[in-house]
Amino acid sequence: MRILVAEDDRPVAAFISKGLTAQANVVDIACDGEEAMFLAEHYDYDVVILDVNLPKADGFSVLQRIRAKKRDLAILFLTGSAQVSDRVKGLDLGADDYLTKPFSLSELLARVRAVMRRSARPVESVLKVEELVMDRVQRAVTRAERAIDLTPKEFALLEYLMRNAGRPVSRPMIIEHVWNLGFDSTTNVVDVYINYLRKKIDGGAERKLIHTIRGVGYQIGGEERAAANPQA
Repeated sequence: MRILVAEDDRPVAAFISKGLTAQANVVDIACDGEEAMFLAEHYDYDVVILDVNLPKADGFSVLQRIRAKKRDLAILFLTGSAQVSDRVKGLDLGADDYLTKPFSLSELLARVRAVMRRSARPVESVLKVEELVMDRVQRAVTRAERAIDLTPKEFALLEYLMRNAGRPVSRPMIIEHVWNLGFDSTTNVVDVYINYLRKKIDGGAERKLIHTIRGVGYQIGGEERAAANPQA
């Protein structure tokens, strides 16, 4: 998943980010309300973890702005307040759940999974492209029941491709979602990792699943002709 953490306390933000990235998520951090609103509006997130007490614009304002633009985006509210009224206000404004500080990482991760299950865009635990199967919970990949051993970054790249099965994704999109970096036109890291996946997934297979889309990027699944004609 790609997750936005809106938290101005840098040690807390780093703690949350470390725990989420350890679970193979991509995390962006916003340190104030205005930055949180900008990122949430311009990028595609699965979950927003939103602190109430943000500078420039508080969490309630950010929540209202996000809900006006993206009604289905899962939002987990963080609050250090013991006031029931603050928690009720957050829920009434559209938060899917709340967590009171201090909190344990295990509870945060459990609540993130819970809001995703309840959201309009649930995360599928198993992804399939023909005979290629990815179990995202067990972190296992098979093709025609043959187990495929992947590194964490290879797994993340394959997951992104499979979540967009049948659709081409560009190199900048892959860099942004898998590496959480701005695109550098001089880097060949995407091509290198695509080659790693091809050897492990398509190596020895009669039908290739990973296609190069000229002038666009890469695609998993779909007809072979898509590799030769991006307009097809």
